[in-house]
Amino acid sequence: MAFEPPQRLVRALGEAQRGGADGTKGDDGSGKWLDELAGAVEQAVGLRELTVERVQAPGGRSSLVVLVRQADGTPAVLKLAPERARPESERAALAHWDGRGAVRLLPPGDEGDDAHGVLLLERLRPDLSVRSLPEAKALLEAAGTLRRLWVAPPDAKAHTFETVAERTGRQADAMRTAADTDAEVVELVDAALAARAELIAGPPEERLLHGTFRQSKVLAGERMPWLAVGPDPVVGECAFDLARLVRDRVEDLIASPSGASITRRRVKRLAESLEVDQERLRGWTLFRAVESGVRARRVGRPQDAELLLEFAGWL
Repeated sequence: MAFEPPQRLVRALGEAQRGGADGTKGDDGSGKWLDELAGAVEQAVGLRELTVERVQAPGGRSSLVVLVRQADGTPAVLKLAPERARPESERAALAHWDGRGAVRLLPPGDEGDDAHGVLLLERLRPDLSVRSLPEAKALLEAAGTLRRLWVAPPDAKAHTFETVAERTGRQADAMRTAADTDAEVVELVDAALAARAELIAGPPEERLLHGTFRQSKVLAGERMPWLAVGPDPVVGECAFDLARLVRDRVEDLIASPSGASITRRRVKRLAESLEVDQERLRGWTLFRAVESGVRARRVGRPQDAELLLEFAGWL
C-alpha cells in the first residue's frame, strides 16, 4: 500500500525526537516505525482481509488511523501506533472498558498479530467530535462520557498501567530541567511542582483514567451518541483526568476579556457536576497546563506554549 503518512503525525514524531513528555531526546524507534509504516499497514490489512477506504487526515499526533471495511462489509478502523505511544496499554484499557463509554476493541485477525501496536476498532464518526457542539453542551457531553470511564482498574497483578504519581514524576523531572535553563517559567514551574507534591501526598484514589481526555477525543457513534477514543490510560484520581478538559478551547479562553473568570467558573462547574474536589481539580489543572506549556516550548511550539502558560497563570 503506497501512501504518505499525515504530516501532523510526521511533525509530532519529530517533536518527540527533540524531547518527549519526560524531556528525553534521541532515537526512540519512532523514525524506524515511520519508515516501515506502509509495510505494516499492508500486512495488517492482509491478515484481517480488510478493504482500505482512506487514511484519516489530518489524524492524530501519535498514531495512524485507517478507515477500513471488514470482509463482511462492516466498517471499522485500523490503528497503528509506535511503541512510545503505548498501544498495548491502550488495548488493555479498551478491553477493560469493553465499549462502556469508549470505542470497542474488535477481535484480532491472526492470533498474536495484535501484539505489535495494531488495533482494530469499531468505526465511529471520525469527523464529528463533541468539540463541534456549542461550548456548554460540549462540556456537558464530554463530562458525561468521562464519568463512564472511571471504573476500578483490573487487579494490580493483571495490568501494567502507569500510576498518576509515576507519570507526573517523569514529567516533573523534565519541568525542573526546563526551569533551570529558562528563567521565564521558573515561577509557574515551582507552583505546579508544589501543587503536585501536595496532591500525591495522601493515599491515592485508584480509578482507570483515560489519561489524555479532551473534547476532540469524544466522537459520535451508532450504539451510543458519544464515545471516547485514543486513551493513554493511567491509574489514579479522577481530578487528574478532568483537569485536561478544563482547558479545552484554550485559544478561545485567552481571546476572551473574561477568560480568567470563565476558567474559574469552569473548574467549579466541572468539579461539582462530577463530584470531584474543586481544589484538587484546580491543582491538577495547573500542573498539567504548565507541563504542556513547558513541553511546547521545548519542542519548538512557542505559540502553544504562550497560550498554555498564560492560562496556567490564571489558576
